[in-house]
Amino acid sequence: MDNRTKTTASLYSVKKIRLLICDDHTLFCEGIKAMLRNEPNMEIVGEARDGRRAVELVKELKPDVLIMDVSMPDMNGFDATRRIREFDDSVKVLMLTMHDDEEQVARCLEAGASGYILKDAPASQLLYAIETVEKGERYLSPVVLKKVVAGYVNNSQRPQTSYDRLSPREREILKLLAEGLSVKEIATELALSPKTISTFRSRVFEKLGVRSDVELAYYAVQHGLLAAPLPVPAPPKPPSRASG
Repeated sequence: MDNRTKTTASLYSVKKIRLLICDDHTLFCEGIKAMLRNEPNMEIVGEARDGRRAVELVKELKPDVLIMDVSMPDMNGFDATRRIREFDDSVKVLMLTMHDDEEQVARCLEAGASGYILKDAPASQLLYAIETVEKGERYLSPVVLKKVVAGYVNNSQRPQTSYDRLSPREREILKLLAEGLSVKEIATELALSPKTISTFRSRVFEKLGVRSDVELAYYAVQHGLLAAPLPVPAPPKPPSRASG
């Protein structure tokens, strides 16, 4: 085999990066797939519409990189990343989101994500991010990195948030409460007593400074723990009484 033949053969034997895409917006997913489909060193092996399905597909398909949104129904990107890291720490999770606040970035990295990139980033930046995390390195969008560095310079360290003060179990119960489960239903799902769940619920309320399940759900939506529900139309106003 001559050198030219060897070179041609080596091009066809290059290992492709196996990608799994997880986002609940169909049109966005289609755009990402169209952009990546023609990349010679990348292969899309599957897609999911929520974090729970992403966890299942990671077990089934064994991707190299999971491109995942943060705010999704059923299971958000934070919880999905934690679950995945529990059984497979070889999969690199690249968060692709529209939020650039420091708290959310920190939570993603704390959950085990390898990278964080914004949805309005150019295609070349996404490709570079995928290749970077696949090699085992960290990646942050330039805009995000600038904000994170500025925050640490100004504060010497990231200030602890109310969510940071929650234990892993309290975070789990916060998510279930925000999803509308009752104390009894949570107790059944977690194999704990209703009294124990009530105690955890009180601690979560106290640490987050909320006073009702409605405020708790609002907190969860605002912090990317729960997908925002469809807007509920306001009830019709009663007809005004005729004067006279």
